[in-house]
Amino acid sequence: MNTILGISGSLRKESYNSALLCAAEQLFPQVIEIGTIRDIPLYNADVESQAIPESVLELKSQLASAGGLLLVSPEYNSSVPGVLKNAIDWLSRPSLDIRNVFSGKPVAVIGASPGGFGTVLGQSAWLQVFRGLSARLYTGERLMVSGASSVFSEEGALIDKPVRERLEQFIQGFMGFCEI
Repeated sequence: MNTILGISGSLRKESYNSALLCAAEQLFPQVIEIGTIRDIPLYNADVESQAIPESVLELKSQLASAGGLLLVSPEYNSSVPGVLKNAIDWLSRPSLDIRNVFSGKPVAVIGASPGGFGTVLGQSAWLQVFRGLSARLYTGERLMVSGASSVFSEEGALIDKPVRERLEQFIQGFMGFCEI
């Protein structure tokens, strides 16, 4: 069975986005595989010219073998988080790898925020990035969790039933898009 690689765009220990990704994995444990960007260094062409870091190669291998990519992204300053954009930049290197890693790859973006707008602007910013990488963007639905502090418990569990149902529906739709 194909899997969907899920990546949280936050390094924060108590991240709502990491909690949302964990909730997706709990709903679909046979389908969602969680990858990490925690050990990926800042992109530097000098480092790339020496060797692609092992953490990048590992994540790139996970992505290449996955049937789709689920990005669970916070929104910082009305856009994408630098740490996650950095990881996507590394995954697209060297540029000849774009077609092997991203071209035609189904990609969906969801996110959670304590604010009232969810992650609407950040998600819109990701569309341009993935269009440039020739990914297949899932636009069948959108999932932007606002007011995240009341949606998750202090332990990070998704406790809001309507949000859980929307997440389940979103993942099912994305699985269909990925043909999983």
